[in-house]
Amino acid sequence: MKALCLTATERFEFIELPEAAAPAVGEALVAIHAIGICGTDISGYLGKMPFIECPRILGHELGVEVLAVGEGVTNVKPGDRCSVEPYLNCGSCHSCRQGKTNCCESLQVLGVHCDGAMRERMILPAHKLHAGNALSFEQLALVETLAIGCHAVNRAAIQPGDDVLIIGAGPIGLTVLEFARLTGAAITVLELNETRRAFVQQHYAGVKVVESLPDEPCAQVVFDATGHPGSMAGTLRLARFTGRIIYVGITKEPVPLDDPLFHRRELTLLASRNAVASDFPRILGLIEGGQIDTRPWITHRCALADLPESMPGWVKPGSGVVKAVVSLEQD
Repeated sequence: MKALCLTATERFEFIELPEAAAPAVGEALVAIHAIGICGTDISGYLGKMPFIECPRILGHELGVEVLAVGEGVTNVKPGDRCSVEPYLNCGSCHSCRQGKTNCCESLQVLGVHCDGAMRERMILPAHKLHAGNALSFEQLALVETLAIGCHAVNRAAIQPGDDVLIIGAGPIGLTVLEFARLTGAAITVLELNETRRAFVQQHYAGVKVVESLPDEPCAQVVFDATGHPGSMAGTLRLARFTGRIIYVGITKEPVPLDDPLFHRRELTLLASRNAVASDFPRILGLIEGGQIDTRPWITHRCALADLPESMPGWVKPGSGVVKAVVSLEQD
């Protein structure tokens, strides 16, 4: 079967793969129907993602259909539509024993550390599938990206009376916004891009959207979803005394820390990586119940065959892409 492989920076090539085998014990064979393109994919495509090495088959935000299951699989059955938890953890390291499977010491994320789903079919551990038969494949493909924001907001432990600043209104910043608003906190979004500011203003009533802020304390909880080292360093100046800062974006570059300011305000600095299994059924329920509407997010679409031509335009700053989804036709 055909797969699309990132063979070098900004270069895709179609390759041939052996047909997926029959699923073994605990496994499922799935057909890939929809793939969300996220910041990790874009950074990998541009050669800026520290965990992606070429050649690599990208694709980890997935809407899939179960074709067959191996012995012992009870959580899904053939015909189920599923989202995929793409974090392949060992189950035995210190992090896994603590239930922190998102930061397994030997974690393999599909499409990042190992080959992903830009292919017709693949074998996956069945326990990484989360059925959502009431949802479309496109909706299911957005569950994983929403899980990033869900986990980050859980890390922040927002309390009554906390005000929240989200820096960056790209797809990851929007996922943080989705879950921060469920806490009832007062939220400000800082975004330089006019199109993204307009998107937040249109779809998130009650959220304050700004292009700039004074370089002074303005929020108890500050999320940085930019992955820009200068922005990440600047969060210390924006957090109130005793505030909490959560880095959701990631950068290859060192992030300078103003230690006297960090100590004087007794700030808490947290990283947020991936998500955990319990986030997925929660998100499926929120979409099914109408509390999260993914429809406005998807601004661009293409078939897998057209991605090599579409991707260069999607990564341009003025592209207007909020979320792009790739579809695979299945016979």
